[in-house]
Amino acid sequence: MTDNLNGGDSSNGQDDDPDVELAVVTLTFDAKPNDSDNATLLGVLSKYIVLTRMEDGCRNVDLCSSVTVPGRHLIVQKWDSDEMQQTHFDSELMVEMAHACQGLLASAPDIDLWEATSAHDLR
Repeated sequence: MTDNLNGGDSSNGQDDDPDVELAVVTLTFDAKPNDSDNATLLGVLSKYIVLTRMEDGCRNVDLCSSVTVPGRHLIVQKWDSDEMQQTHFDSELMVEMAHACQGLLASAPDIDLWEATSAHDLR
């Protein structure tokens, strides 16, 4: 997996290595169809995002909410390596978030691992 969207520019805090390997993970959550479960789920996921950003190896993590599917929330994570991503998934923070989601979800979250492709890879 190669991500070189910044062309090796270290002014943005990214590595100078043009072949940085990233682990990209998405987690999709669907809240039960009522406003209180959705609001509670958003609070759980927001806390998780803030704390995950402080984890070693976390390049970026964002929370998005669907405009077309009410109660659907997407987390996109980028990690320095597969090992750091796996360490995070085995962490107490991840376990705490999973426990906090119990009873709020319409179904199990959809978790996927992605290969990052940059415009530089497409030349």
